Amino acid sequence: MNATAEKVTETIDPETVHAEYLKRRKTQLKMIKETPKEKLLEMLYQMIFARRFEEKCAEVYRMGKIGGFCHLYIGQEACGIGSLSVLRPDDMAIGSYRTHVQAFVKGIPAEQVLAELYGKIGGCVKGKGGSMHMFSAEHQFYGGHGIVGGQIGVALGMAYAAKYKGTDAVAVCYFGEAAANQGIFHESANMAQLWKIPVIFICENNVYGMGTSQARAMSIKNIAKKGDAYGMANEFVDGMDVMAVRDAMQRAVDRARKDGSPTLLEVRTYRYMGHSMSDPGNYRTRDEIAKYQERDPIKLFFDSLKEAKVVNDKDLEEFENRAAAEVEKCVEYAENSPFPDDSELLTDVFAE
Repeated sequence: MNATAEKVTETIDPETVHAEYLKRRKTQLKMIKETPKEKLLEMLYQMIFARRFEEKCAEVYRMGKIGGFCHLYIGQEACGIGSLSVLRPDDMAIGSYRTHVQAFVKGIPAEQVLAELYGKIGGCVKGKGGSMHMFSAEHQFYGGHGIVGGQIGVALGMAYAAKYKGTDAVAVCYFGEAAANQGIFHESANMAQLWKIPVIFICENNVYGMGTSQARAMSIKNIAKKGDAYGMANEFVDGMDVMAVRDAMQRAVDRARKDGSPTLLEVRTYRYMGHSMSDPGNYRTRDEIAKYQERDPIKLFFDSLKEAKVVNDKDLEEFENRAAAEVEKCVEYAENSPFPDDSELLTDVFAE
């Protein structure tokens, strides 16, 4: 872990994190100049589309189009998009229940993600998974999982399978900070380092486990340091800076491909919405949310790209219009897709 990361992890205060961001500004602009323009534009568009997609999910949920649980990614876009931007198609990803964005960035068509939220047959798992259980073996995306921490052991097995087969593919596992307190995390971390299993643990630390702040539930502030207990490489990352996430992820992927070494990344981010659509979020103030919104990941990235003369205001307008049109196509697809037939109840349940 570098010295800058070490200093930042001692606080969750966004002003302090932003001060560190400004210190590494030149480094970030250098990374931007060294990254292909096509990739930068792709990442910016994905972040904008992700925000508009999730906003639409909130809208149609309130209209009763989506039932059950629905956990939105608004504010956390830099984490999923930055980390997935360095993966190959054969690399595997698995997450918890806040995975709409990871699912379509990994390759599942966005219209199938929304249809899945609708519970329609056109969804990626034929409407039987809903918001929390996106899945596509074709695109190496192995789910949302509703059980806190349940996916961590599965990710370990996925990565072990890749190593056993002699490939250099890696498995990426997303989980929240509250899951880092679960026993399965510690068992998996120990085994991953002991056996050199190419898994990258990404703790998306959005400060609140449901409605409980990290400060009230965890004896340490620095989750990345939990990797030290197992001799595992670990790093704190500013999760509102997509280039910082991409940079840290590239190091983790290189490490895993080289000799199977795992990594724990604590990506400090913040969700602007409640834990789920049913959460009014009364445990935090409007001032707190506004304070974090000053570091909106999309704005930070756009401003950096603009300073580097990669994009301009017209490009942003075009991306916004394009994203809005694509989201409406997703809605049309989901609306027109039929509900599953009753016969689907027993399909894909038992092995044939």
